[in-house]
Amino acid sequence: MATVIGLRSRKLVGWAVADRMDTSLAITALDRAPKSRRPPANVIFHSGRGGQHTSRAFAAHCREYKVPRSLGRAGSCFDNAVSESFNATLEKELVHTRPWPSVKTVGREVFNWVETHCNRTRRHSCLGCLTIEEFELGYEHLDQLAA
Repeated sequence: MATVIGLRSRKLVGWAVADRMDTSLAITALDRAPKSRRPPANVIFHSGRGGQHTSRAFAAHCREYKVPRSLGRAGSCFDNAVSESFNATLEKELVHTRPWPSVKTVGREVFNWVETHCNRTRRHSCLGCLTIEEFELGYEHLDQLAA
């Protein structure tokens, strides 16, 4: 899975699933992000140093979108902690919960998990235990939601 995550709200704004991680998968995830949200003019794409993100093709694609790239330091998971945390959550809450018969099935279930749970109902500690949707609506504290 390749992802594009909005750093401020942690919303997954672009993603793609395939049977291998390659440049075309990363490009597909990047292509889906502007369809999900209009990125601000000063957006930066940060990633690790995997071949899919350091390739000439991906660099050219970022230039097309006028998105500068930022690469983490080699061997440092901390530079890309938001993505690492998301991947761990996805694996724990969905991927490792059952055997999967096909990549197509995984893709469909990831879509359901992202769109119905992760981006809408899952509470995030980094957002003060608000959901991404609540945070993006402008709420700042969980107690603002109490009736």
